[in-house]
Amino acid sequence: MSIPSVDLSEFLSGDPVRKNQFVQNLGNAYEEIGFVAIKNHGIPGDLIADLYEYVQQFFSLPLEQKKQYEIKGLAGQRGYTSFGKEHAKGSEAPDLKEFFQYGQIARDNFNEVIYPNNVSVKEIQDFDITLAEAYRAFEKSGTALLQAIALYLGLDENYFDELVYNGNSILRSIHYPPITTEP
Repeated sequence: MSIPSVDLSEFLSGDPVRKNQFVQNLGNAYEEIGFVAIKNHGIPGDLIADLYEYVQQFFSLPLEQKKQYEIKGLAGQRGYTSFGKEHAKGSEAPDLKEFFQYGQIARDNFNEVIYPNNVSVKEIQDFDITLAEAYRAFEKSGTALLQAIALYLGLDENYFDELVYNGNSILRSIHYPPITTEP
């Protein structure tokens, strides 16, 4: 069994036949396999490269510097979470990863009470702006995918749009450091 691949540009093509075929292929992939690879997702390659570069720079910082971005009380919903803090549900063993999370950015009708502020990283120039651009790019592609899913489910194409706009999605950068001793 292999993971199916779909081309998001087919959905966005403006051609109703290609759009419908994409909807069917996406829906079938989720029903039959549960996973799907998305190509031509609209997220620029240079943005992805920058995102990887800056995230690698962040995880390469000394632990003392990274820990200043670990904000107590946010439960890892923004900023840094150090290695071994998170546990899989029902497991006592810590996950062997560290991560940085970036969330929704204020815009019209934004509820700042619900969403904590993003944590700004001062050591890496363009880190914050790159995460913000990546967040919006993933949100745009995700909205198109949800529109296709809505159509597959027989709903209005824009059924999920208001849930995405100012929604509480999180962009999570995960680093799995080398394991040098048995955990």
